[in-house]
Amino acid sequence: MNAYPLLEKINSPDDIKKYSLSELEELARELRGFIVDTVSANGGHLAPSLGTVELTLALYSVFRFPQDKLIWDVGHQAYSHKILTGRRGRFHTLRQLGGITGFPNRAESKYDAFGVGHASTSISAALGMAISRDLCGRRNEVIAVIGDGALTGGEAFEALNQAGDLGKKLIVILNDNEMSIDKNVGGMSEYLSRIRLDPQYNRAKKDVGNLLMSIPHIGDKAYRTARIVKDSVRSALVPGSVFEEIGFHYIGPVDGHNLSLLQDILGRARQMEGPVLIHIHTKKGKGYLPAEQQPDKFHGIGAFDRETGECPKRQGAPSYTSVFSKALIELAEKNMNITAITAAMPSGTGLKAFGEMYPARFFDVGIAEEHAVTLAAGMAADGCHPVVTLYSTFAQRAYDQLMHDVCLQNLPVTLCLDRAGLVGADGPTHHGAFDLSYLRHMPNMTVFVPKDEAELRDMLATAVKMDSPTAVRYPRGAGFGVPLAEGFEDIPVGKAEVLAEAEQGAVALLAVGPMVHRAQKAAELLAADGIAASVVNMRFVKPLDTAVIARMAGKHKLLATLEENVLPGGYGSAVAEYLMDSGLSAKTSLLRFGLPDKFVEQGKPEELLELCGLQADQIAAKIKERLR
Repeated sequence: MNAYPLLEKINSPDDIKKYSLSELEELARELRGFIVDTVSANGGHLAPSLGTVELTLALYSVFRFPQDKLIWDVGHQAYSHKILTGRRGRFHTLRQLGGITGFPNRAESKYDAFGVGHASTSISAALGMAISRDLCGRRNEVIAVIGDGALTGGEAFEALNQAGDLGKKLIVILNDNEMSIDKNVGGMSEYLSRIRLDPQYNRAKKDVGNLLMSIPHIGDKAYRTARIVKDSVRSALVPGSVFEEIGFHYIGPVDGHNLSLLQDILGRARQMEGPVLIHIHTKKGKGYLPAEQQPDKFHGIGAFDRETGECPKRQGAPSYTSVFSKALIELAEKNMNITAITAAMPSGTGLKAFGEMYPARFFDVGIAEEHAVTLAAGMAADGCHPVVTLYSTFAQRAYDQLMHDVCLQNLPVTLCLDRAGLVGADGPTHHGAFDLSYLRHMPNMTVFVPKDEAELRDMLATAVKMDSPTAVRYPRGAGFGVPLAEGFEDIPVGKAEVLAEAEQGAVALLAVGPMVHRAQKAAELLAADGIAASVVNMRFVKPLDTAVIARMAGKHKLLATLEENVLPGGYGSAVAEYLMDSGLSAKTSLLRFGLPDKFVEQGKPEELLELCGLQADQIAAKIKERLR
């Protein structure tokens, strides 16, 4: 029996327009089932996409895509959109190597108007498209769907400000799923929204204004008084006044799961001039009870049991994130100056436990990485030692603040970069591939790269004692299962750890982070072929232990650097610069292993490492080829 009879009849988005309201409501149920089936097998962003099913159907039943432009923010709300735009047959490949991506991707479909992985970008992009449309004389619609906390980002407000000022025809749909704007719904709000959409209401306002202005002597005063009264009543009764004050027509809040209402409102908004903001209220995880009950858990989740919603219990080493979390709590117990800051990721970064233990010293700023870093700089300038914990990919958004507000003033802020390196199925928007390159050129910055979870603890303890900017970067997932000692040991700043040193070896492997373990395995493979190799855990990308590098250069024909960061400007580049500047490049050659100068696709981490030539056997083979 076909579980999705209506869904399988959709070969293009135009087919949606043929369905009646009752058929669309049944299609919504089918879409939810189809999404849950796939994500339970592959993992993915389940709860956000379940909340936007009716909105997606309403959009496609009213607008003409891809002539009209639709931008999702953040893109993990867009699974229904992907399924309905010709990717149903490939949806089972979601987030897999060579499969469809978890986010809108311009290279994947003409219906993906803009690539979206990071938050708060949609209104800026939509306004840009509206400007381009008008310059080219086209008449298509531009719609931005912003939700899942994205409106907490400063870029969204910057774009709203200019959009209101320019007055371009633009529709912004604020998907409020209780993560960014407080719950504010009800019959009165929907009623007022309908009135304000009604053309007769707008004409009535104009007619009353003309009538008041025509009264001799007092007309102008009466009109101004009426406007003041109207604005006061609106501010008291109608939410969204702030959007109207900056130039938007505000509609809402409305039920984002009422298909008929959404179709009506979208159809009328399409007829309005200027920028319109439609505030809808949805339930994250709608239609799948485990996701409704635990939307945070099902925001981004691995494979799980569809019937129970339970994930397989993983045995083995604790994650880097959990080790970091416990270490920071231990350090904060003895150091009252330590504060913790994150940008809308308290659970993902491990800071939720810190916040529960030390609520007065914990700050979640929302999706606002720039503010997070300058907030930390302000704290540090007045005696605190803030620990700002971000995913590596999101820290890129605070580059200027790190440079100007932290490093220029040489302030004691510790930046902890979770998910550094290749993160897997979330793909190129989420790989932490660039942090070593942009951190190592910042004056006053010290960059720690632990080889395992035990060294992470000690490096964190060392960093929070320093009176200058520091960064500690560590990967996603489980550690290596090494013993975790009680207490902390100071790591000598800028000093490497020599793990194996050949008296007169052919190659020295100089590695940072988890690549240290791959270097050790590669050395074992080389030894089996009679090639003596030294292995060094460099520990720091900045400052470099130049004494160790010089010693290894004097004893080996070849130096090999290993990092899980892009090669341009990364750790290997730092070693190359030192060898060139010191004159040692004439005595030894250098081979760099790292991520290529391109965006690495999605897939399992081990698959991606092989794709990038970073597995131990690949490293050993390339070294042997160079030594021939």
